[in-house]
Amino acid sequence: MVKLDSFMKKDRFVFLHHADPLTVMRLANRRAGHLPRLWRRNAKGLPMCGFVCLWNIDDKALAEAMIDKIAHRGPDEVHVTTLADAPVTMAHCRLSIIGTEDGAQPIRQAGNMLVANGEIYNHADLRAILGEAAFETASDSETILHLFRSGRSRWIDRLDGMFAFVLATKDRIIATRDPLGIKPLYVANMGGGAIFASELKAFDGVPVDGIEAIPPGHLIDSRDGWRQWYRTPQGAASAEPGFDIGRASRELRLVLEAAVAKWMVADVEVGSFLSGGLDSSIIAAIAQKVRLAQGLGPLKTFAVGTDGSPDLRAARAVAAHIGADHHEAVFTAQDVVGALPHVIYHLESADVDLVRSALPTLFAARLARAQVKAVLTGEGADELFAGYTYHHGYADDPRALADELTRSLGTMHNINLQRVDRVTMSESLEARTPFLDRDLIDFAQSIPAELKMRHTDPEARDATGPTTEKWILRKACEDLLPADLVWRKKAQFDEGSGTVDALSGALASLIDGPVNRQSEGALYERILGETYADPDRILAAAGTWEADRVLGG
Repeated sequence: MVKLDSFMKKDRFVFLHHADPLTVMRLANRRAGHLPRLWRRNAKGLPMCGFVCLWNIDDKALAEAMIDKIAHRGPDEVHVTTLADAPVTMAHCRLSIIGTEDGAQPIRQAGNMLVANGEIYNHADLRAILGEAAFETASDSETILHLFRSGRSRWIDRLDGMFAFVLATKDRIIATRDPLGIKPLYVANMGGGAIFASELKAFDGVPVDGIEAIPPGHLIDSRDGWRQWYRTPQGAASAEPGFDIGRASRELRLVLEAAVAKWMVADVEVGSFLSGGLDSSIIAAIAQKVRLAQGLGPLKTFAVGTDGSPDLRAARAVAAHIGADHHEAVFTAQDVVGALPHVIYHLESADVDLVRSALPTLFAARLARAQVKAVLTGEGADELFAGYTYHHGYADDPRALADELTRSLGTMHNINLQRVDRVTMSESLEARTPFLDRDLIDFAQSIPAELKMRHTDPEARDATGPTTEKWILRKACEDLLPADLVWRKKAQFDEGSGTVDALSGALASLIDGPVNRQSEGALYERILGETYADPDRILAAAGTWEADRVLGG
């Protein structure tokens, strides 16, 4: 953990926050065109945001240089602002999803200043509680300032959404991150000060010490120090006597529907990734119902894959079943070759599994960004409902499975959530994860693990084999989709989309020698090393799929 004790007594600090699309183009000059060309889009109407915050470091040029490295996160507009009588500067790269007309940041009011990244989904309820007359903008982020100033006990816990923010008063600074770490936030030491940033790449080439991710559900306060304000609830293992599976299934459906509706709140159109797998199909089916109930047009869905891949066929069938406005794109091995440097640079990782799954995410993000500014994804369902292949090994040990699911939820921030955030934001697209809604997490963790990975009759209609993953989720949503899809065997996104096959062809042209997992990982590390001035920092911060797994059985 970064030691900020030495900074707590300082009375000077500076904040900044931002994002950039020209970085890779400049880096391309260092690697003879191997990095993909990025272009600056029209400055109006683009989502996402990022920030770099300098505390007790009086170097505006450094702040501007760091901001420039992550400007892809929010190219709507950039503002750099100071706070009177306080040694604070904040710079923000605009997220324009809610309050698109008057939601510019930093927000400065009554001697306080704020920069925030993400969405506060209960902002309308909080406005009503706090008093609408106090608000000066339609931005959901302004709610944070008023909630802080209310002096309410555990005020931070009342925010419902995905967020990272920094808040300053004349003599205090607070930085925090949402419960699951959907939105990123890093901190590092520099001399007698500290730097906060939305992405690791902002620190590249900057002489800082000890870069750390602020953990999910944690808050750092220059007055009170570190706090862990949220803990993931421990998962249940076995059903107690009299447990009613039918009632639990029906309630799960209601909680899930409420989560999807909540996470669709926006002043812009929200689409949905649709891989054709269970998770994204459930989200898309519910989202379509939400749109139609609101009198809106059909949901826009987006699918990618190699020509004839299972995911494309399944996504087509789901889209037709729910009546979506469906869009798809085919990619090739050559497309994979061209995308690898872009993916690895923005992903901030050389982990083989993450890179493989990031490739189709990138192609889907590019497809979606041409139509919408925000998309729903199925991220989190595997961690909540035991959807990974290795989870089958826990079928006879529900206690270990429940513990493993709880552990994996707590590590998503630097694995799958890092992939989703970095890759979609590289295309200025906001990704939303309804499965990671706090109310849904609370309810899902109360469902016995033995109903998530369940022993089943392979010949039964409601089974995918001798053990069926995500069984309770399938039961809760089986009326939404065709039976052959609800009970379809799971494929990882990179497998079902055809990415593995396309990647095999791409790797053969890039690796001189045998192609295997070891040589693949070495290639990714080499690419990362050629795109960063200090790649060791990036590699040291990266998460891995198998780290600290709970052993079952």
